[in-house]
Amino acid sequence: MNHLAIVLQNSDNESKLIQQILSGKMDVGITLSNRKVGVFSPATITQFIDEDDRHQSHVATQHVQRNMATLSSGEQKKALLNYLISQQPDCLIIDSPFDNLDSAAQAEIKEKLTALSTTVFIIQLLRRSDDLLPFILRVATSHQHHLTFHDSLASLPMRVSLPSKLAIPSSLKSYSETDKTLVKMTNVGVSYGGQPILHAINWTIEAGDFWQLIGPNGSGKTTLLTMITGDNPKAYGQDLLLFGKRKGTGVSIWEIRQLIGYLTPSMMQQFASLQTVEQIIVSGFLDSVGLYRHPSSSQLRLANEWIALLGMHAQRHTPFAKLSQGQQRMVFIARAMVKHPPLLILDEILAGLDDANAALAIALINAIVQETKTAVLLVSHRQELGLLPHKILRLLPSALGSVGIVEE
Repeated sequence: MNHLAIVLQNSDNESKLIQQILSGKMDVGITLSNRKVGVFSPATITQFIDEDDRHQSHVATQHVQRNMATLSSGEQKKALLNYLISQQPDCLIIDSPFDNLDSAAQAEIKEKLTALSTTVFIIQLLRRSDDLLPFILRVATSHQHHLTFHDSLASLPMRVSLPSKLAIPSSLKSYSETDKTLVKMTNVGVSYGGQPILHAINWTIEAGDFWQLIGPNGSGKTTLLTMITGDNPKAYGQDLLLFGKRKGTGVSIWEIRQLIGYLTPSMMQQFASLQTVEQIIVSGFLDSVGLYRHPSSSQLRLANEWIALLGMHAQRHTPFAKLSQGQQRMVFIARAMVKHPPLLILDEILAGLDDANAALAIALINAIVQETKTAVLLVSHRQELGLLPHKILRLLPSALGSVGIVEE
């Protein structure tokens, strides 16, 4: 079958594109009317979650009789794909099949789709070139209702220009913690209800380090992060030092958070859509969701230096909701870094970005590592081209809980 990949930019509206395909307004080389079409997408998973909440129907998860919302990202995608296959579709539209999945889960989904490709017409919506399914030979980009076909992914132009050098703006204050060991775990273990999650984790993060945290879905990466951010009560009684102080010796969760810049894509949903780029970056000085007091002139000046660095001066008063996904992600990196925290945690912040925007985010992360004393902890399943962490902590599941292996 003459399968098709449509390459998206982060400014593209994939939901609208899917509707154009389903309605026949976009010619994809096959007539879809009177054919059974399945849609594999984050939006479809959200629909099943909503249906479970309203009716407890477990339509896509009958084999486990659990709400879709209680499953991990990998389990949700496997459940949805199995359900769609059971419906015996003539065509599948596949959007973001590999985001937030470990290599084993990606390989399993890729194997199922490859087997399916002999009998089912597949349209893949593609943001990252590495995600192209191996059996797809036709590549196109979309504009309004039309497709433009290209010889290969390599022939597509880079849509975001990368600056030759990124000069990180200065900080309003200095932290004495930047000269100390930031995090030190000694034989840290965590279990829930008798179920072991982490076992004998020994890990030290020093000022200026650049770590990547890797591990299969469900291996305890989020649990490990919450031990650092102060959100996990399991940290009490452990041999755990945060910024030179032992957990449980009087340091509050708010004191810890003042020393950490933390960013995950889900955080963006907490911010009001009408807040501007400038307001969101300034709120990073205050660790607040929104801006509820007047910033100082120095804070405004530095926020606008970050805006200039991102090349977004013309958008500084633009509502956040009107930015592309890539622009939103860059604004939030700036928000997390505006106070130059001793530790910056970036949790899957490259997921969902197209190649060009991912390259720009990587350039910004590299500049932060090279030009500041901030230690960076990146959580990502991908080995990103051009991103060179100093060390990797790999979580490996075992019967006793995941153990941590340091790779340098």
